[in-house]
Amino acid sequence: MYEFDWSVVVDPNLWLNAMGVTIVYAAVTSVAGLLLGVVLGLILVARIPVLAQIVHVYIHVFRCTPLLVQIVWFFYALPMITGFTMPDWFAAGLGLTLYMSAFAAEIFRAGVISIEKGQWEASTVLGFSYATKMRHIILPQATRRMIPPIVSQTILQLKNTSLLSVVAVPDIMYAAGALTMSTFRPLEVYTFAALLYLVILTPVTLLASRFEIKH
Repeated sequence: MYEFDWSVVVDPNLWLNAMGVTIVYAAVTSVAGLLLGVVLGLILVARIPVLAQIVHVYIHVFRCTPLLVQIVWFFYALPMITGFTMPDWFAAGLGLTLYMSAFAAEIFRAGVISIEKGQWEASTVLGFSYATKMRHIILPQATRRMIPPIVSQTILQLKNTSLLSVVAVPDIMYAAGALTMSTFRPLEVYTFAALLYLVILTPVTLLASRFEIKH
């Protein structure tokens, strides 16, 4: 019979530092990915031929390849190809940001084109410019429809930070791996790591649900 020994996970400094790294990476890459996704989504909605094709290829590549491979590639291969040495923390987060932007672009595009055709036609008849039409009529309605998928993707983004451990970013999973190597207690350590993700994501999920209901 296996006897659990939870004393091995009692290391507040280790876990607090790891949680801080996880939350910072998730927040920064989510915001940066969303901003880049909006730009890419605008290009898709505007239907600029050459740029739209480039964006479609970009989205296809990042949505159809494993995130783990992307992170490893940006961490190891990109500096070798470009000859430009970038900080480890930046290279590790670049894959997460670009991955998030690909999904955010599709969410933005889907939200905009979901607005009824009559809304577009009515604003055109009223003589609104494209920018005014988007700002005052289309985007306010589309944003409400984008909130649920954006929230879901942001939650996934935080869980995706667990992949950063493969390039030695000291997040929760990296800390769990290091502690497992020194204690040989993977069940206790990884169960505790899962609880930490629950602690972080539960209030975020509840707040997001309330926000969705209000909007």
